[in-house]
Amino acid sequence: MIPVSEALDRLFALVSPLPTEEVRLTAALGRVLRSEVIATRDQPPFAASAMDGYAIREVDLAPGAVLRVTGEAAAGHAYAGHVGPGEALRIFTGAPVPEGAERVVMQEDTAREGDRITLGDGISDNRNIRPAGVDFRAGDKLVAPRRLAPADIALAASMNTDRLTVSRRPEVAIIATGDELVAPGGDPRPDQIIASNAYGLHGIVEQAGGTARLLPIAGDSMGALAQAFELARGADIVLTIGGASVGDHDLVGDAAAEAGMERAFWKVALRPGKPLMAGRFGAALLLGLPGNPVSSMVCAHVFLVPLIRALSGLPATPAPRRLARLAAPLAANGPREHYLRAASGPDGVTAFSKQDSSLLSVLSEADCLIVQPPGDRARDAGETVEVIAL
Repeated sequence: MIPVSEALDRLFALVSPLPTEEVRLTAALGRVLRSEVIATRDQPPFAASAMDGYAIREVDLAPGAVLRVTGEAAAGHAYAGHVGPGEALRIFTGAPVPEGAERVVMQEDTAREGDRITLGDGISDNRNIRPAGVDFRAGDKLVAPRRLAPADIALAASMNTDRLTVSRRPEVAIIATGDELVAPGGDPRPDQIIASNAYGLHGIVEQAGGTARLLPIAGDSMGALAQAFELARGADIVLTIGGASVGDHDLVGDAAAEAGMERAFWKVALRPGKPLMAGRFGAALLLGLPGNPVSSMVCAHVFLVPLIRALSGLPATPAPRRLARLAAPLAANGPREHYLRAASGPDGVTAFSKQDSSLLSVLSEADCLIVQPPGDRARDAGETVEVIAL
């Protein structure tokens, strides 16, 4: 067995970022930006009013001053003239501040009668003007690589670009294996179970930015597995579930080798998920997950999600961890790195008492994984541990 860190290093060594493609802004959410966006103009391109009110000269600011209103400016409708002594311009939020004006007085701080306004008492020191370029300047950049959030897309649009260069989404072919499996909605025999892992993994892939392709369940025979591997051709990642252990019916490793897999590692010192396998499968990567539902999902968070990120052009780094305080004691750990399902609360994180790798109901209630190092001592409530968010 190899440690988790070494397994990740070997996995990342197989990765080359995928090619890029151009997409419209409306199709860019969650994609990985691969080419920086450069602003073509300042934002705002002019000094703009931050309030509805009146644009005046600074020297005319005095409680009780009476000023003559000479015109109006609205967003998209600039005032062509200038503001002179004793004058005020009715102005609305987002409108360009005209020449001569140095301040916008909020309309609540004025009283208007006809074409005259009277300034009130207690006007704030805020000039209520957004300077030109206060958000960004022409030539400023939205840097890459980055996974695009809604705010990033709005910023790119504001920089006056309508298409973005992003990574092609990694395609993941998912193969559930085992004679005991029946698809949801089917009619299982008493000795069969419902195939659940593949659907959870489908969600993890899509959430991580990949495209999941769910293949038919492959039975426990070399012929069925060979057919499944043929159907998986063309994917960037071939993801197998089950059949990678050492039992008489665990044939995935042998079938993958016959189909051309070059193994990078097999068996990792973690729990749940010890019988993990990975390697190169032609132009694709193969990741063989354990069959137990929780094991496969935990290994997906630890290995598959970082793999999808790396293929998408993001830095090849492990799943991000944060520090959290234990709300309840934690027993000592054995020789393998342990990923315990846990829930967060006002007093910190608490590991569930049941950690069996078949219990999806527990995983469904968890919002994080406590990462317990190999050989870690027992921990008391209040001590700090590392966690991975789910």
